[in-house]
Parts: sequence; C-alpha cells; structure tokens
Amino acid sequence: MTAPREEVRREKVLVARTDNAGDVLLAGPAIRAVAARAEVVLLAGPYGGAAARLLPGVSEIITWRVPWIDPEPPPVTHDHVDELLTAVRRAAPTAAVILTSFHQSALPLALLLRLAGVPRIAAISNDYPGSLLDHRHAVDEDADVPEPVRMLTLVRAAGFPLPPGDDGRLAVRRPLPAVGRLTGPPGYVVVHPGVTAPARGWPPDLCARAVTALTRAGHRVVVTGTPAERALTAQVAGAHARDLGGATTLAELAAVLAGAAALVAPNTGPAHLAAAVGTPVVSLFAPVVPAARWAPYGVPVELLGDQRAPCRASRARVCPIPGHPCLSSVTADDVVTAVHRLTAHRPAALEEAIL
Repeated sequence: MTAPREEVRREKVLVARTDNAGDVLLAGPAIRAVAARAEVVLLAGPYGGAAARLLPGVSEIITWRVPWIDPEPPPVTHDHVDELLTAVRRAAPTAAVILTSFHQSALPLALLLRLAGVPRIAAISNDYPGSLLDHRHAVDEDADVPEPVRMLTLVRAAGFPLPPGDDGRLAVRRPLPAVGRLTGPPGYVVVHPGVTAPARGWPPDLCARAVTALTRAGHRVVVTGTPAERALTAQVAGAHARDLGGATTLAELAAVLAGAAALVAPNTGPAHLAAAVGTPVVSLFAPVVPAARWAPYGVPVELLGDQRAPCRASRARVCPIPGHPCLSSVTADDVVTAVHRLTAHRPAALEEAIL
C-alpha cells in the first residue's frame, strides 16, 4: 500500500505596495508572479485595501498607514509601529518584496520588516541599503518605464518570473458583481471626474460639457465617483447621464467599467481599474508625473492634455500654474473625438462577451 504523499507547504511571501488603489492595481502582475510560486500576504495602505481584495493571487491582506507614504501621514509612534510588527509576525512570511515607485524609498519599510523578523527582503534601491536588503535591485530611474514593468523586473530578479501563459497585463478577480440595474445594458461610456490630487483633475465645467457632448453624439453616459464626490458627479452628470456617485463598491465599479465601451478619466485609480478589466481609456493626463510610467497599461489609450506644460514632472498635488493649462486646454469635442477613435473598432459582440 502506497503511503499518502505529504503536501508540500508553499513559501509565504509578504509583498508590499502601500499607497493608493491605482498603485495596488498596477502591482497586480508582479503579485501574480510571486503567487505562482508562493502564498502572498499583501501589505497595503488604507487607500489600497479595497483594490488589494480584487487582485488574483492575494491570500491575506495587512493594512497599515505608512508615515512616509500616506498623504496625511500619522505620527511615528511606538504604538503605530508595533501595530505593523505584530501583524507581520503573526503572518510569519519567510521573505518580503517591497514594491515602490521611483520617488519612494523602500528602506524605512525594510528596517521595520527586519525588526519584525522577516529573514529575506528584496527591493529596488539605488541608495546603499546596508543590511536592510538581501536582494538590492538597481534600475535606471531616469528611464520612463511603465510601473507594472518596473515592478515585474524586481520580482523576476528576486526569483519570481511571470508564469507561462500570463501576459503581464492588469487583472481583477472574476466573476464581478451584476450591475445592470445601475447602468442598463453594456456599451455605455463612463466618465469619472474625481481625483485624489487636484493637480490631476479636469475642470468640472469642462467635464460636464463633455457629458453633454457625448450624449448629443449618441452615447449613453454613466458618471461614477466616491461617496465624497456626490456633489461633483451630480454636477457633471446633469440631466444627460446616469449619476452613480457613491453608488458602487470598488468591485461594482470594476463591473461598471467592464461593461463600458470606454472610460473618460484623469490619472486616477479608476483609469487603472478600467485597464484591469480590459476597457479602453481616454486619459486626461496632467504631466505632473510622466505618462510613460503612469498612463493606463495594456489597453488602448487616447492621451489628452499638454504633456509639455510648465507643471511637467513637478509631482505637484495642487496645480502650480494659474489656470491649470495642461488640462483646461482640452475641449469637450476633443473628448468626443477620442471616444470615437477608441470605440470605432470595438468588437460588435461586446455586450454578448460581457454578459
């Protein structure tokens, strides 16, 4: 009689991406690469937790507000740090991969993970890491590499290449919730006016004009936003569009975007969520960060906005240039034309494919 085979326990790896929902979605391909060989514990910030729950490959989530990342950082206290150390020790990962953007340092978190007992840590660091990192991955930070690709280079160097058959695009867990009661049948255009950083926003009056212009051009329009953006979505939707401001969870928003022919949005999390469900994006992109790094990845994109405006590469959260010229120069007709270019060759069987 053959003895039963013992199940091989998979390694547990902590993957950290601690900023906003869009950043967490962009980390999805790197997380899948790690998950192909290990159980993934994802360390996220409070603004990224909902996105973390949508990612394939994530087995467990730790949420912690990071003092050197969060836009409204908490004070650094023993109690706050102990909260993280306790959670990491409880998860007991055997390794960690710290995912960062080019303007972030992995070393403060590496120090805390060392104190929590994580034995192996990998991260991108052009600064000398001393004993904080076991695998220091150096990259050319002057090269405008898309964020998902940049993160994939790190996990591949750390021993976690994408598995065969994975195309490296953004993705979310399926199935998504049913949202037909909110949107009507698929094929509409979604307009998402809200942003977390004002410098990235399209002026609301121009957004409202675009909704009117899209409707007159024959499109059904759905306007989306968070509960805090209800006044904005009501203004933008007017009498011409369905206003879903505050009406969806992040998973339901993903489903709304999956049913759309296109999304019109600034550089914000829902643009990356649209990419994760395969929906083309008209990207109203303020050049405070490089579009080559941060534009929606892996789907057709129409990039609007003056990418040579004086705010270029400033990383400003509030526009430093009077009149916000990089985006105020974009017209409603520009948006309609861009939507038409994106949807002209969209498969006629879109509705059947989604349903």
